[in-house]
Amino acid sequence: MRKYEMVVILDPSVDERTITETFEKLVQVIPNEGGSIDNVDIWGKRKFAYEIDKKVEGIYIVFTFTAKAETSQELDRQLGLNESVMRTKVMRLDAR
Repeated sequence: MRKYEMVVILDPSVDERTITETFEKLVQVIPNEGGSIDNVDIWGKRKFAYEIDKKVEGIYIVFTFTAKAETSQELDRQLGLNESVMRTKVMRLDAR
């Protein structure tokens, strides 16, 4: 198992009161595959440096998790299929 950090940008039309529930549904694949979510940091709405999909802001969520490489790839694939997710970025954290 490896440690990863992921940044997810959600569509700003997602209700801010339901961000936690929406996030938990999106990352359900991690615990289902035997991994764990270590830390979740919801940054909230932030302005973009440039427009993405004709929107000027998005809801940022940064989290770390421990999972297999296949689980990380599957998570990224499933997030790409969801319409409320605008962008994702997965980074493998160093073992140091």
